Amino acid sequence: MFARLAMCSRLPSKIRQSNVCPVSIRAFSQAKFSLPRPHGKSFAHRSELKQAKRIVVKLGSAVVTRGDECGLALGRLASIVEQVAMLQNQGREMMIVTSGAVAFGKQRLRHEILLSQSVRQALHSGQNQLKDMVKSTIQSVPVLEARACAAAGQSGLMALYEAMFTQYSICTAQILVTNLDFHDEQKRRNLNSTLHELLRMNIVPIINTNDAVVPPPVPNSDLQGVNVISIKDNDSLAARLAVEMKADLLIALSDVQGLYDSPPGTDDAKLIDIFYPGDQQSITYGTKSRVGIGGMEAKVKAALWALQGGTSVIIANGTDPKVTGHVITDIVEGKKIGTFFSEVKPAGPTVEQQTEMARHAGRTLASLLPEQRGEIICCLAELLTEKKDEILSANRKDMEFAAGRLSQPMTNRLSLSTAKLNSLAIGLRQLAVSSRDSVGRVLRRTRVANNLELEQITVPIGVLLVIFESRPDCLPQVSALAIASGNALLLKGGKEASNTNKILHQLTQEALAIHGVTDAIQLVSTREEVEDLCRLDKMIDLIIPRGSSQLVRNIQRAAKGIPVLGHSEGVCHVFIDSEASIDKAIEVVRDSKCDYPAACNAMETLLIHRDMLRTPLFDQIIDMLRTEQVKIHAGPRFASYLTFSPSEVKSLRTEYGDLECCIEVVDSMHDAVDHIHKYGSSHTDVIITENEDTAEQFLQLVDSACVFWNASSRFADGYRFGLGAEVGISTARIHARGPVGLDGLLTTKWVLRGEGHTVADFSEQGSMKYLHENIPVPQGHFN
Repeated sequence: MFARLAMCSRLPSKIRQSNVCPVSIRAFSQAKFSLPRPHGKSFAHRSELKQAKRIVVKLGSAVVTRGDECGLALGRLASIVEQVAMLQNQGREMMIVTSGAVAFGKQRLRHEILLSQSVRQALHSGQNQLKDMVKSTIQSVPVLEARACAAAGQSGLMALYEAMFTQYSICTAQILVTNLDFHDEQKRRNLNSTLHELLRMNIVPIINTNDAVVPPPVPNSDLQGVNVISIKDNDSLAARLAVEMKADLLIALSDVQGLYDSPPGTDDAKLIDIFYPGDQQSITYGTKSRVGIGGMEAKVKAALWALQGGTSVIIANGTDPKVTGHVITDIVEGKKIGTFFSEVKPAGPTVEQQTEMARHAGRTLASLLPEQRGEIICCLAELLTEKKDEILSANRKDMEFAAGRLSQPMTNRLSLSTAKLNSLAIGLRQLAVSSRDSVGRVLRRTRVANNLELEQITVPIGVLLVIFESRPDCLPQVSALAIASGNALLLKGGKEASNTNKILHQLTQEALAIHGVTDAIQLVSTREEVEDLCRLDKMIDLIIPRGSSQLVRNIQRAAKGIPVLGHSEGVCHVFIDSEASIDKAIEVVRDSKCDYPAACNAMETLLIHRDMLRTPLFDQIIDMLRTEQVKIHAGPRFASYLTFSPSEVKSLRTEYGDLECCIEVVDSMHDAVDHIHKYGSSHTDVIITENEDTAEQFLQLVDSACVFWNASSRFADGYRFGLGAEVGISTARIHARGPVGLDGLLTTKWVLRGEGHTVADFSEQGSMKYLHENIPVPQGHFN
């Protein structure tokens, strides 16, 4: 009893005082959870792991023990227990195969030995000898036998698990097994029956090998088939248990991210996302973990054995502090974590392979002459018009599937027409001309010293990932910009436009083929989640989202090391000044709101100078908006002027994306600027006035990517700006801003040409001096 109380007292306060409500968790999660398929065949894709009903979690020694291998990593263990409890309370059946008894017992026995020796020595030592005595005591602790440590630690380890799970109103039960329990038919049936009964009663079994009695592991003929496996470590135990209990999923947590194609830490070692049974020959294994008796080779053999028995397997890192608190739940949600073992090998390349292919071909693309890249873009423009019937046919399939499933703004974005394709082709030809002065352009030349010249030139960024939804016309636009700028490109489109995207990508590759760079642009058509793509920080150089503000925000949150170019919202304003022209105001407001309300550059808030209220201009604008069927929401100040007002706006930062807008009243141009800065998104803002001084002040004061005078906000577009096309609108304050065209997809590098110059030549004792003279920039490109 005292041991258990002591154990509980050492729990983190978060665990001891948990306020999680198991009932509410279960009620919430069971509504989302669907029953799994019959056991016998493993899941083919990560996305199917959400269906896993019965799950075995294997905790390796490195996961549950501290770095000094003496004692348990309590915080890490608490996070794991919390996740297992959450899944259990969702209605799943959870089992834990755990290490840690030896480490826990070693801590206890060392403590007892030190205490015993210290007491004995203290009886025979003076006060002056105490310091030396403690030092010698620590050094004299004998090497502890593992079976004795396991015997001393098993009860404490179980008490710890019980105390932790109790915080979530979950009961646990301990089961210790040996080889004989699986190979003796009667014992195997008894074990099976016990585990099923525990699961039926909503109890989490905590299973471990009985290390107090098992002999040391010896080479044997284990892992040779479904009916032959020896329990020589917890990897093989977890695999045998998972198959025996017909588990849907085995999560094996260790101290590495997953399975690598060569030992982790070596040069060029790459994490394997999906591992197939036939891939063993391509793997080079390293040494085993710092603790435990199994290495990665043992884990792979156990995983393949479990896979053969119908259980899906994930090997992942359970020690990384950045992911420990959600690694198990993320895996069950289908997120791309660790190595997934699958018997179904996809026909095409993985997204990692696609990225490598794109990068390699992209370097060749960047090395082409500007005229050659222009030829590719012109070829794509021709194909858009030549193959318009095939494109529109594919688009009709997507439209039919989307009917009733998408909102009207999203449906409008999905739709293609002959006019849209013609407009795309015109923009691409325009871009082909401008692309001749892009990659390799010399921006600056400096003579640093005699015979030492420096050039700054434009170069591609590298590999771009463009994620877009419901806008298939985005694909040829972005592809043409990537070609013009010499960048490799990964495209991830929404499934609602899959047919249209497929044929547009085929046409793009047909155009790229004329100069042998077909692989430079890849369409990601696998089941990759956007969040998983955002984790490829070592392979992708820039992410560009095209779609709703929610999509952009999600990508900005998910990108953990990859720059994101985009805008989170398009809250655009039109301000009608007291000196505005009636005709201009009506036409600009109509076009800004009604031309294409789903666009990010459409007006969302109309600001009206206080003096314009109850004037003919105001009445005509209201009548026009009603005629156009625009739903009006009143800002707080505007509502105060009205006896019967439209519905008062819930937020002045709303992007409606439809035939809706907010109207608000301001006292002056400066008041309008303050409102825009407070509630706007730095996208596009407009002033309508005949006063040139007022207009110029507005243009200078408003800190947005685009600021217009007497012109519709809908002009904020790369094609309309003469860029040929755009990859999106950026509201960031570094790199590109506003409509991002060709220049926004280029970066720079510095090239220095010398004749054996050294920095020492320019020291105080050196013979040379810096000049730093600007010299004329040559016409043409870097050679």
